[in-house]
Amino acid sequence: MILTLGNYRVQAVTVVPNLPPEGVLGPDNRSSIDPNVDYEHFSGRVSDKDDSSRIFKVQVENNNTKFFRAGDEVRFKVNLNENKDYCLGFVRNVEDFYFTIYVESMAPCFSSDQYFKRGTVLNFYSKKLALRVYEASKFREQLIVRKEDFLKQLNDINHFIWTFDQQKVKTAADFDERINQLQREKRKALDDLITLKQERLVLQNELMKKLNELDESLLFYRVERQELMTDRWNLDHDEGLPFGHRPQVLKKTYR
Repeated sequence: MILTLGNYRVQAVTVVPNLPPEGVLGPDNRSSIDPNVDYEHFSGRVSDKDDSSRIFKVQVENNNTKFFRAGDEVRFKVNLNENKDYCLGFVRNVEDFYFTIYVESMAPCFSSDQYFKRGTVLNFYSKKLALRVYEASKFREQLIVRKEDFLKQLNDINHFIWTFDQQKVKTAADFDERINQLQREKRKALDDLITLKQERLVLQNELMKKLNELDESLLFYRVERQELMTDRWNLDHDEGLPFGHRPQVLKKTYR
């Protein structure tokens, strides 16, 4: 892009990503890791720096840099200077869409005779960030499973609370039905006992009658004991004499 300022013509390079005019860059990955994306490389813009040009505050459009931790190592090149080596920096602080780095030396990636401006785009390379993104994605999958479990429990609780009155009526009706069934069974059991008692009374009379008849028959058909050797009738001596009369007439004796 060329701008005209008075008698001067200034040429500037616009460092913005070449995005499609409409739509999205890719399909939604549901906030999980995308195997087709290189998370080791990303770009950022220097939003602020100290006077010594050793400490930079970098703004990023992709907030995956939130996974950085203080002390993490990060390498970068200055945009449009890809032919130079990587500079080494260390993360000092992390904010949403911002992170601060400390750079030991800009010599490997930027000429010392040039002024390092705010707004410069840096192309970063960090294996540590890719590892952190992978770990965060796996941990997020576990969180999703836990969330689904909690949602299921909450749904069950909400369903119970919302249907409490219906369940209360249903439970009371079930117990009333069981009570009525027990009462019916109770009445039937008592009626059966009364009927059984009447049948047993009739059976009792019949059994007593039969027992009395059996006692009479047993008494009639009892065989008497016989002892011929000791029978007093066999001991009598028949001498052909008449039997005396008893009581006999008293005899008078004279003295």
